[in-house]
Amino acid sequence: MKAPLTAIALSCTLKPSPGESSSDLLASQILTALAGHGVTGEVVRVVDHVISPGVEKDMGGDDEWPSVRRRILDADILVLVTPTWMGQHSSVAQRVLERLDAELSETDARGRLTLLDKVAIAGIVGNEDGAHHIAGILFQCLNDVGYTIPSQSSVYWNGEAMHTTDYQDLDETPEKVAAATATAARNAVHLARVLREREYPNS
Repeated sequence: MKAPLTAIALSCTLKPSPGESSSDLLASQILTALAGHGVTGEVVRVVDHVISPGVEKDMGGDDEWPSVRRRILDADILVLVTPTWMGQHSSVAQRVLERLDAELSETDARGRLTLLDKVAIAGIVGNEDGAHHIAGILFQCLNDVGYTIPSQSSVYWNGEAMHTTDYQDLDETPEKVAAATATAARNAVHLARVLREREYPNS
């Protein structure tokens, strides 16, 4: 019997713990949806770790990316969640993408990219527009380093522009967000299982 699928959700909020975070909330909701398909996972609030600038897998010194990277490599599914600031993904999310750039030159024993056969979901929250733009950036970068993107796998919430209500302030999860979360989880698990059974060829 094969081991169950695993996931890691990187919450790219700008708020360090224990501050409440809409990105953390959405990340947890996506993990809950994945758990409904037998996937185990954890949320990592990236800003709580020292992630040095650079494009290497280990920048030395107090860089904590190597430990986060290990958890990313061990997971079948990556959930990358970011808030929207000025219509863009957060600087923390950008730092994650920059550090993942190192995987372009990392291969396994068979000469395959380290992140090949893995699946990625994007989550975006914010009380301004920009979700589709951000999803496009995240998915292109993640695909470049080896991730496969499932159908309909971006989950987002845009609050009313110029208002102060955050996703975490809502009394309940909007029906459209809940439906998108369920769809993204279902499709991601399906694709991850397919890739586990039939890996990408390396020649």
